[in-house]
This record gives sequence, structure tokens and C-alpha cells, in this order.
Amino acid sequence: MPRENIEVRPAAITEQRPLFRMLELYQYDLSDIWNQELDNNGEYGYALERYWAAADCYPFIALVNGHYAGFALVDGATKIASSGYWMDQFFVLKKYRRASLGRAIALKVFSALPGYWEVGQMTQNVLAQRFWRSVIAEHCGNYQEHTLTSGWWQGVVQCFNSELHQSMPSPSVDQCK
Repeated sequence: MPRENIEVRPAAITEQRPLFRMLELYQYDLSDIWNQELDNNGEYGYALERYWAAADCYPFIALVNGHYAGFALVDGATKIASSGYWMDQFFVLKKYRRASLGRAIALKVFSALPGYWEVGQMTQNVLAQRFWRSVIAEHCGNYQEHTLTSGWWQGVVQCFNSELHQSMPSPSVDQCK
């Protein structure tokens, strides 16, 4: 995004409303593969409060020229290993897609939270899988990929260490959740 002022930072608690509204757009974008229903208020809804209340939750907001443009929600609910960072939700407004904003957000978030990471995508979201494989490879070179086919969350997961910038060994069976 040449000549654009991109800012990626932790979201302030006062930004819950804009973040919630972007989450609604995100959930709508995925409504063909994420089986959700609108509530009585005509919203998908999302429990955002935990991102400011829990110690292992990290809300990030992205702005372009001072305008909201996307977000990353990170928590500690890893799916493969017993601890680390999980990219819980990630979204870029359509206006900024294919202009490297998603890549910039991801790389800044990975750098802000060094350590073991897991990034998952729904099985049907092939475009997201392609995006994450490319971004993670750029960030650290190598990663391990797993496909989860049982449990409450199923999909493709890339595992890597953002601090060491090297491939992670496959977790042993007793590390899996």
C-alpha cells in the first residue's frame, strides 16, 4: 500500500464498538461457510469483552490513514500444542484486500507477540489457507501444517515460532488437545 499510513496497535477498550461492527462484516463474509444465525437484533454477535478482561487475550486494530481497516484477535486457545498464541479472528475490509494490508497486520502482530503460534483456517476457506501459508513462510521461513478433523474446531492449522524464525517440530500426541 504505497503512500498509505498503516497503523497496527493494541485495540483500546473504547474501540469495542468499531471492532464489533467489523466482526459483523467478517462473519457476514464467512456466512457461506461458517454456520451461524442472526440473533433477535439482526446481529451475529461475538463475545469481545474477554479480549480486555483475560490475560491471554490480545485485540489488535488496524487503521489506514486514520480509518478503521481491519483487526486481529489473538488468544491462548491453541489447538495443537498445550500453550502458545492462537489467531482467533482476523479480518481486513474488502477495500484494503489484495493491497498487502493483511500481510502487514499479520507480520506486526507476530512480531508483537513472539513465541509459538497456531493459525487456523476453516477447511473450505482455501483463499485464507493460501494467504496464511505465504505470510507465515515470509515471516519465519518454515512451519508445520496439520489438518484437524475432530473436535469442536476443525480445519487447517499452521504452527510456527515467531521468535526463533525456524520450523517447529511436530507436536507429540500428548501435546495435542
